[in-house]
Amino acid sequence: MDPAEFTEEEQGRYDRQIRLWGIEAQQRMRNATILVVKLKGTATETIKNIVLAGIGKLILVDADDVEEVDLGAGFFFCDDDVGKKRVDAAKARIENLNPLVTVEIVPNFDVLDNQNFESTVNGVDLVCITDWDRDDLIRLNNICRRLRKPFYAGGTYGLLGYIFCDLLDHKYISPDRSSPKDAQKNVQVTASYSPLQDALRHRWSALSKRQTKELKPASVFAILSLWQFQSARNRLPLGTQDIEELQQTADALVSGADVNRQVLTTVPRSLIESVAMTAPHEFSPVCAIVGGLLAQDILKTLAAREPPIANFLTFDGNTGGASVCRLSMP
Repeated sequence: MDPAEFTEEEQGRYDRQIRLWGIEAQQRMRNATILVVKLKGTATETIKNIVLAGIGKLILVDADDVEEVDLGAGFFFCDDDVGKKRVDAAKARIENLNPLVTVEIVPNFDVLDNQNFESTVNGVDLVCITDWDRDDLIRLNNICRRLRKPFYAGGTYGLLGYIFCDLLDHKYISPDRSSPKDAQKNVQVTASYSPLQDALRHRWSALSKRQTKELKPASVFAILSLWQFQSARNRLPLGTQDIEELQQTADALVSGADVNRQVLTTVPRSLIESVAMTAPHEFSPVCAIVGGLLAQDILKTLAAREPPIANFLTFDGNTGGASVCRLSMP
């Protein structure tokens, strides 16, 4: 594509990215419409990065009002915004990040009803749902899959964070490792992703002790146990009174997934206690890390220049470590 097809303002604003990814990748970003649901700390960081990178249009959905607790990780809000709709308060500040990006807000969650969601998703290129419950993520992911739209989910629970993606059959450019070092070339690679409902049924029995240990399974099962707890109780853990139930849930999931018993038979008590005490809260540094990684991966998917996450990332703020697990992927 000819650089002349970009305006002078676009060429100046995106010069470094065009040099890094190429004109075609930047064009794909410029043409992309991204749907983001729920404006909490993770989405705030993600939106900042994808808007600065130059997507074409952002559709932002959130029905909730700004609360004082949102001011910590929500840098689109200020004290005077408390009581206003999150999307109303944030819209102008998002637009100021990059006036070339169109920002559309939806101040209700009616768009997530099946029929409305299908209609909305038909008009976007990628869907990103943040800080949402597992059961609805499965439902929304299945709709996106049926309509052949890439799907991301991400969020934080206190010091823990996660990213899941279902990119269908995703094609991207990768270096050809079989070519000589002095004559390297790129090849197109296709990665086949699984929906969330299949990823949750993943069995770990095929992995060796070393492979299992490298994936840090405790943080994975801490997230999965939170989802299970939330599904059963219709709320997140609230403190010490929920530690035992959360521990039992996590350990049952570990046992049912055939995790190598030399590596993990029970999720560490300290991690369960941390989750039980902090899950309903947001910590700005954790949101920044998870939201930044989520934005980076969305841009990778749009650019189709590097391999995205495959397919479940967890971040543990207790240790500062992250790992990526292939859950039910070929």
